[in-house]
Amino acid sequence: MLAAVRTHARRLENALVRPIDVAWLAAYRVLFGLALAVSMERFLAYGWVESLIVGPRVRFHYWGFGWVEPLSSPAMHTLFWVLAGLALAMAAGFAFRLTAPLFAAGLTYIQLIDVSTYLNHYYLAGLLAWLLAISPANRAWSVDAWLRARWRAWRGREGDATEREVAAAWLVLFRAQIGIVYVFAGLAKAQSDWLLHGQPLGIWLGASTHLPVLGRLFTIPGVPLAMSWFGFVFDTTIVLWLSWRRTRPWAYAVVIAFHVLTRLLFDIGMFPIIMSLSALVFFEASWPRALLARLRRREHGAPPPKAADATDRAAASPWRARLTRAALALGALYLVVQVLAPLRCHAYGGNVLWHEQGMRFSWRVMVRAKGGANMFLVRQKETGRVYHVPPRDYLTPYQENEMSGQPDLVLQLAHHIRRDFEARGFGPVEVHVESQVSLNGRRGAPLIDPQVDLSAIEDGLGPATWLLPAPNEPPPPTRPVL
Repeated sequence: MLAAVRTHARRLENALVRPIDVAWLAAYRVLFGLALAVSMERFLAYGWVESLIVGPRVRFHYWGFGWVEPLSSPAMHTLFWVLAGLALAMAAGFAFRLTAPLFAAGLTYIQLIDVSTYLNHYYLAGLLAWLLAISPANRAWSVDAWLRARWRAWRGREGDATEREVAAAWLVLFRAQIGIVYVFAGLAKAQSDWLLHGQPLGIWLGASTHLPVLGRLFTIPGVPLAMSWFGFVFDTTIVLWLSWRRTRPWAYAVVIAFHVLTRLLFDIGMFPIIMSLSALVFFEASWPRALLARLRRREHGAPPPKAADATDRAAASPWRARLTRAALALGALYLVVQVLAPLRCHAYGGNVLWHEQGMRFSWRVMVRAKGGANMFLVRQKETGRVYHVPPRDYLTPYQENEMSGQPDLVLQLAHHIRRDFEARGFGPVEVHVESQVSLNGRRGAPLIDPQVDLSAIEDGLGPATWLLPAPNEPPPPTRPVL
């Protein structure tokens, strides 16, 4: 039994370290770098650096990252220009071992500044940036590769075949990462609001009837539900169609059409672009060379030079074999974490769309329309006097909108209000909140127990017992705005 396990493990290892064409990874480096350079420029052009990062007086922090603060306004703007330059350098493969990690670190820093700016696609961009940074994506079609070739030519040395190769494990890793996003985005839609009531898609489509051609379609009863089912089937099966060689070109055409439509209807930033580019990893590793050959109207061209077999390499370098196994183990651990993170909500029970515990980092993309109002009640312990404090006294409109349905952000603001009142000489105070929150078009319902002093509750990973149950009634049908 043990011998059979070892045999299968050895075969799996050999399959993962098998050399394949590096062209797919080099092309992805170029496309991803260009897309993220545009993303950084969008922050500057639309004034988001000031309005979302520098301007707010209060910031919501990720658990354990309360120490992360933004730079000054000039420094923050400079950082975005630097990140745009680093993204272009990464795309060009220039000083890749320096520029790629710096870009990934800068992107991560920006996302840690304020939880209210969390978006699935920037979380994904951060993950992909780190994966690229540790990968050999600069082995081909890069300034680094060109400089290495010039250096070898100057020293009279020939090129190494391995410089046009990469281990198959890298392709598996990127495919798994993108596949996880699609599959969990689909599984998040396997709930009654989406599949039985067509919500929240019905709410959003009902507000898009002004669009030419498509707008009239959205006024037809049943269209939101049909589109909801299409989105569910697309997300849950597209990885299979992209993985099958015979259906891959047609599946990619559907990917492009799907993401163009979502970008047109919902204006969800760079997510459609990032996913459209990332879906290319499901093509053959040499697809960029084949595409260039077609554009040049000639045959596919010579394949990369054949390298030594993976088994021979391992035998020739025992230390390299141990290092390879360690790297494969780390890659497997990373994927396990990526699978478990979206599943952690089940440890809390209840409706994750309501209590939000396990919502972030889980690829639940556009499955809830949530909003409401919160009024904070500050009670002086000594006098019993109560002050009504609206969130707008502390937050920007964007922050207030994001906070309204996210309990952990409400908790953070309650703590900030307590500190502010006590610093202004009001003495020890309690902070309660009256909340009314609507989920997917339902009538507003209280989200937080108004009897609980939120300033005495510490945020953590445990269940939030101070939250009230989600409403049980189904969402109402949505009438389109004509």
